[in-house]
Amino acid sequence: MRLHSTFWPFVIAFAMATASGPAYAHDEAMHRHERHAACKTTTLACATVATGAFAPDGKLWVTWVAGGRVSLASSPDLGKSFSDTMTLPATALPLDDGPDARPKIAFGRNGRVALTYTTRDDHYQGHAYIARSSNGGATFSVPQPMTTGSPSQRFETVAFDRDGRAFAAWIDKRNVAAAKASGKPYAGAALAFAWDDKPGGNLQAAAIARDNSCECCRIAVAFAGPGKPVVMFRNIFDGGIRDHAVITFSNDGKAGPLYRVSDDDAKIDACPHQGPSLAVGPDGTYHATWFALGRKLKGVYYARSENGGKTFSKPMRLGEPDKQISRPYVLAAGDVVYLVYKSFDGSRTSIELMTSRDAGKSWSTPHSIASTADSSDHPLLVANHSTAYLSWLTSKEGYRLIPLEPQS
Repeated sequence: MRLHSTFWPFVIAFAMATASGPAYAHDEAMHRHERHAACKTTTLACATVATGAFAPDGKLWVTWVAGGRVSLASSPDLGKSFSDTMTLPATALPLDDGPDARPKIAFGRNGRVALTYTTRDDHYQGHAYIARSSNGGATFSVPQPMTTGSPSQRFETVAFDRDGRAFAAWIDKRNVAAAKASGKPYAGAALAFAWDDKPGGNLQAAAIARDNSCECCRIAVAFAGPGKPVVMFRNIFDGGIRDHAVITFSNDGKAGPLYRVSDDDAKIDACPHQGPSLAVGPDGTYHATWFALGRKLKGVYYARSENGGKTFSKPMRLGEPDKQISRPYVLAAGDVVYLVYKSFDGSRTSIELMTSRDAGKSWSTPHSIASTADSSDHPLLVANHSTAYLSWLTSKEGYRLIPLEPQS
């Protein structure tokens, strides 16, 4: 593979993923260890995590981790066939492929694409990178660090608003290092962000939106309007309570007030390794899902907000009480809100789907849309305009793109 001064071609293979629910983490960890011990390539059988997304032209793109490399490919026919695969250059440190980490791909206007991923060392210090394309993914720039001046960045994500502005957010430890150097206590890490308004250029200088966030859970980003990203993350409130919160950014790109999503009362000095999911409907309703491990609430929940995140509805618990429920994900596509989660009955994992046609006020009865008897990645929801799909990778069945409603 030859590198060019501005762009470089990719060369790669396809993938699948493994991740665990709370009741069977040990078993799935053993599966991962056995498979990884034998896997040395970037092929599908060796993959660990994967992410699907649709480009504006309707092509499905999938990016994944396998053989210690980040790879991607596109499909013009909803995953039935894929283009030649592409592989990013090898990284000096191992890729961050933990339960809430994965490479991500986002699409903007005029051919703009952003691909992000993170590496980490043995002390879980992460280093986030971004590769860009201005020609719809035909070629990408050499990956660049997402920020400087920070000893660690993890759980990065980039999203484009409908006007084509790119917004990046991640969990950052620069203020942890500063506090340690001055002998002051500092809980968790911080929520950092940067805007990317110049195709082919660098991200703007990073800013801290909120100190004292949980340091080991993914964050969720959605848009309440052009230039108004909303970030949901596990915040550390007074007393060491790790409950979820949202911040909505103003039109001038600055972080707004912090609002609590739910009073779970999660008094834990540990990492749940299950981040939230967030969607904003066309009517402006915020739809939030999360995993609770608190003294008041335990399990997987959904809540909605009609006032820009200032207050949320009473949390609705998801799933049957005799099943192990995990990894919720929510998507607003057209006039429908879709919600999926994992349900494990002791032998099989199923993906349960619920839908709402009244902005989350009422929901359909959950029903299974896919299942596996082996290890599997998190369920993700993706939309091609107003048509929604489940994007899911399993060890046994491979990659599946499943329409959530019959096609017209």
